[in-house]
Amino acid sequence: MERKSRFSQWLRRPRSGSDGVDTDTGSSAAQGGREDLLLAAADAGFPLAPAAHPSGYGCSCERIGCPTPGRHPVSFGWQTVATTDREKVTQWLRKHPQANFVTATGIAHDVLDVPLEAGRSALARLEAEGVEVGPVVLSGAGPREGRMLFFTATRGTPDDEDEWWPCELDCHPETMDEHPGLRWHCRGSYVLLPPSRLPGDQPAVRWLRGPERPLPDPLTLLEALTDACAVYAREDNEHESAAWPIGR
Repeated sequence: MERKSRFSQWLRRPRSGSDGVDTDTGSSAAQGGREDLLLAAADAGFPLAPAAHPSGYGCSCERIGCPTPGRHPVSFGWQTVATTDREKVTQWLRKHPQANFVTATGIAHDVLDVPLEAGRSALARLEAEGVEVGPVVLSGAGPREGRMLFFTATRGTPDDEDEWWPCELDCHPETMDEHPGLRWHCRGSYVLLPPSRLPGDQPAVRWLRGPERPLPDPLTLLEALTDACAVYAREDNEHESAAWPIGR
């Protein structure tokens, strides 16, 4: 009997509570400057908190061998300090001019985070089918390092506490075998917001579709994303098999 994914089952349940933000600024924030980009995200209802920034190929934090340089919040209390208040965000920008910024997920929005190549394929399919896609972020570069982040309305807090899991930047849902390459950022997680900088020569995190777009229900994107991730995983495995043949 085919095993059903807890992830898919939960997403298909009727949602309750806030559906997230539905704003229209009249123009894409993807074209603005640094302060404009961050304030546009705050105006769209994305809770912001300051993050570390790259220092060469390392991180501005004091941790030796930081595993996520420039990609993590400055404060351990980032969930508490995250805000949409323009004045507070502006103060942070003045006080920490080099800081990256993260947005806390599971409050106003969730994020479906997939490999870059899978994201490109899914986005083309969704737009060809006329599906309304919300804000989309590009992070990193290259077919294996880059990611594409799809912002959606949050599913909120389920009645059953066993039906959710936090997804930090370096962990995966337990159903990863059914949804290869997919990271779901919900309560207890965060993602970098444009125009965050990455270590070394990697391009900055940037908007592909701006935050002024309405947040879609994640269910409307799920099938295209999981299908694209499955194809990506199969092609990736075939590539590795070709590179490391049996009997080498």
